Amino acid sequence: MPKDKLKTIYVCTQCGETSPRWLGRCPSCGAWNTMTEDVVAEPTKASGGKAAAAPRVTGQTSLVAQKLKNISTTEEKSRIVTGISELDRVLGGGIVIGSVTLIGGEPGIGKSTILLQLCGEVSKTRNVLYVTGEESVRQIKLRAVRLNVPEDNISLVAESDVDEICGLIESMKPDLVVIDSIQTMRCTDISSSSGTVSQVKESSARFLSVAKTLEIPTFIVGHVNKDGAIAGPKVMEHIVDTVLYFEGDKTLPYRVLRAVKNRYGSTNEIGMFDMTGRGLAQIENPSQVMLEGRPLGISGTCVACVMEGTRPVLSEIQALATKTSFPSPRRTASGFDYNRMYLLLAVLEKRAGYAFYNQDVYVNIIGGLKLDETACDLPVCIALASSLLDLPVGEKTLAIGEVGLGGEVRSVTHLETRLREAQRVGFDTAIVPKHNLKMIDPSQFSGLKLVGVSYLREAINAIKLK
Repeated sequence: MPKDKLKTIYVCTQCGETSPRWLGRCPSCGAWNTMTEDVVAEPTKASGGKAAAAPRVTGQTSLVAQKLKNISTTEEKSRIVTGISELDRVLGGGIVIGSVTLIGGEPGIGKSTILLQLCGEVSKTRNVLYVTGEESVRQIKLRAVRLNVPEDNISLVAESDVDEICGLIESMKPDLVVIDSIQTMRCTDISSSSGTVSQVKESSARFLSVAKTLEIPTFIVGHVNKDGAIAGPKVMEHIVDTVLYFEGDKTLPYRVLRAVKNRYGSTNEIGMFDMTGRGLAQIENPSQVMLEGRPLGISGTCVACVMEGTRPVLSEIQALATKTSFPSPRRTASGFDYNRMYLLLAVLEKRAGYAFYNQDVYVNIIGGLKLDETACDLPVCIALASSLLDLPVGEKTLAIGEVGLGGEVRSVTHLETRLREAQRVGFDTAIVPKHNLKMIDPSQFSGLKLVGVSYLREAINAIKLK
C-alpha cells in the first residue's frame, strides 16, 4: 500500500480554520496570532480519482433509539455524589453520568491532586480508572500514599495511545475515568506529534464518544498557555459538558475551583480549598478564613460581601493612597477590575470632593480572590477614602452597594443573604443602599445596625461618625 504523504498546514486554535500558509489573522473568526503549525497526512488518491466510499444500505443501522419516558432522570441514578462537598457544589450536585469534564489550571496548582482525591472518594463504592500520560504508575502510587487515598478500587495505567485507552475503557467499563492529561494523548493514525491542534481535537472527540456511548463520566486534565486559557483548539471546550478552572496564587495556600461552562448546573458557584501537605482540604467557612489576620485600627481597609453563586463570602478590601512627586500618579489593582477602579476614583473626585490626582493608588483583594461584582463598589470607595483621610473603618463594619456615576449608591441583589452572613460572623454595622432597606425587615437582624445611604458622600460620613 502506498504511504500517505505528510503536509504542513496552519490551524486556528480558536475556530479550527485551516490554511496552507501562515496568516497573522484568521480569515474565519478574525482572531490575531492564533494560526499554529500542524503536520497532517495527505491520503494518496486512487487511480480513478477520489476513493469510492462504501454505499449506504437503506434502512440498515446499528443504532437503537430509546423512548424518552424510559430514560431515568432521578438524582440518584443520574449523578454520582463525590463526597467532596466543594466539588459537588461547583458541578451542580455531583458528577452527571456520561458527562465529560475538562479541568484546567497552571502547573502545580493542584489539578492532579484533586482528581486523585476524587478517585479515592468515588472508589469507596465504585470502580475507577486513572490514565496518566505524564507520570509513571509508581509516581501516582507515591502521591496516593501521601494523600492517604483508598487503593482497592482504583486501577492505574500509564499510556498515551488513545485507541488503546478507549479499548481498555470499553473492556473494563469503570464507573469513572480520569485522563491526565489530554496534551500527552496521541492518535496513532494522525501523523502530527502529541499536543498539536489535530491531536488534541481528535483525542477529545474519541474520549467523548466512548464516554457518551457507555455513559461513563470522564475527567480530562488540560494544560493552560501563557494567556491562562486551556492549550489546544477552542472546539475542545465546546464539545465537553463542563469546563472547570483551578485558580489561585501558588505562593498562597488557597485554591478556588470555578466553572466557566456547565451544562448541568450554575457557573456562578465556586469551591474553595486549602493546599496542605496531605492534599487539598475543603474550606467550608471561607468568610472566616478570608478575614483571618485582618489588621485592626488601620486605615484603608473595608470588608465586602460578595455572592459566589448561592454562597455569600466576606472578603477584605485594602486600599492605599500615598502622595506622589511624579506628574503621572501610579494606579495598581490586584483582584479587582483595573478600569472599574479608575471609574470609582473619578466618582470620588467629582461627586464626593476627594482629590486623588496627586496620589498613587493601590487596591488589593486579600486571599487571592477576584471580585467582579458591582456590590464591591461601595467598600472599595470607602477603603480609598479611609486611606486618603487616614481614618480607620470600624473593625466590625462592612459595606455593600453599587456606586453609579452620579455618586448614588444603588441597590444590590441577595441583600438578606449577605446580611445573615455578616451577622453570623459577628459584624455589628452594615452600610447598605437605602433603597434596599425598604424591601427587608431590619428586626430580623438583631445586633446588626443597618445604615442606609443614598449617596457616596453619606457613606463616607457614616464611617467618620464611627
